[in-house]
Amino acid sequence: MSWSLWFTLVAAGALISFTPGAGAINTMANSLGSGWTRSIWGILGQQVALLAHIAVVAAGVGVLVAGSPLLFNVIRYAGAAYLVFLGVRQYRSRAAAARVGELRREPAWSMFRRGLLVNLTNPKAVVFFLAFTPQFIRPEQPLLTQYAVLAATVVVIDVVVMWFFFAAAARGLGRLTQRESGQRTLNRVFGGLFVGVGVLLAAVH
Repeated sequence: MSWSLWFTLVAAGALISFTPGAGAINTMANSLGSGWTRSIWGILGQQVALLAHIAVVAAGVGVLVAGSPLLFNVIRYAGAAYLVFLGVRQYRSRAAAARVGELRREPAWSMFRRGLLVNLTNPKAVVFFLAFTPQFIRPEQPLLTQYAVLAATVVVIDVVVMWFFFAAAARGLGRLTQRESGQRTLNRVFGGLFVGVGVLLAAVH
């Protein structure tokens, strides 16, 4: 991959990562609930799902998903239902007054698993990478190396954006969680966002 093509990939990857979606909402919710440092576990789960999507496209299965309306819709509605479930659970979660600096320490595996499922159950990501990836792959060059460079670049960019932008931005809302009313409001806001993204995923074709 030439440097000019790689810099184009970096610009495109940054634009994609900065576009708010379920991953960004999940990251901000984790940062608020468990702290900025521990929010990395959810981000890592999202990256494993992202790598899975790239692998699916590289293996050619993405063509099957894109060409099978039934398979696509099954995965799409499953993903939408999962996001709505997360939203309802977040919305209904009990608020508890927190002392300054006190956070509920959700297990790392729980955050990792949720991040994995949030991104993994989004078939639009497969279709997106199916259209996105060929722009940066040259068939006459070694494919494995090119896919490795693409995957590493996209993952690093997404980790940086999620952790140092979305998770860091959520820290500014941390003071609200020190009051029961503020915590309840944030639970409802993020719960509503999860539900909204889930509904959009199910409704938009």
